[in-house]
Amino acid sequence: MIKIVNMQSIHTHQVAELEKLCFSDPWSENSIAGELDNPLSLWLVALDGDAVAGYVGSQSVLGESDMMNIAVHPDCRRQGVAEALIAELVRQLKARENHCLTLEVRASNAAAIKLYEKLSFAQIGRRPNYYRNPKEDALILRKEWQL
Repeated sequence: MIKIVNMQSIHTHQVAELEKLCFSDPWSENSIAGELDNPLSLWLVALDGDAVAGYVGSQSVLGESDMMNIAVHPDCRRQGVAEALIAELVRQLKARENHCLTLEVRASNAAAIKLYEKLSFAQIGRRPNYYRNPKEDALILRKEWQL
């Protein structure tokens, strides 16, 4: 059974390992740990027992939030983990009086785009050559809600 909780220092090593597993340009463990002390940040982890099955990280300024990272362990994909993480993130952002969530996604990441569309994100722009390793455009997606 997956449980979504706020990220704590005991989770940062596993989150950093998941970053390495999922991304060609991963965040360092120190960068991830630094988010715990950032008052603008909200990071959540999906736990399967003591194991981090996935995580999501965001930063918020003046009621607007940016989803900086989201990843799910390959063994846990297509089981609703990402959807649960995003739903809890939005719930907590609403409670903090944020009114929207923006993210970038690789233009070729059809599975992620399909999930975001299911969750009512809409494309609002495109960032040419945003990603490297390999170089690729990012789609900018946004979800808004009423407080």
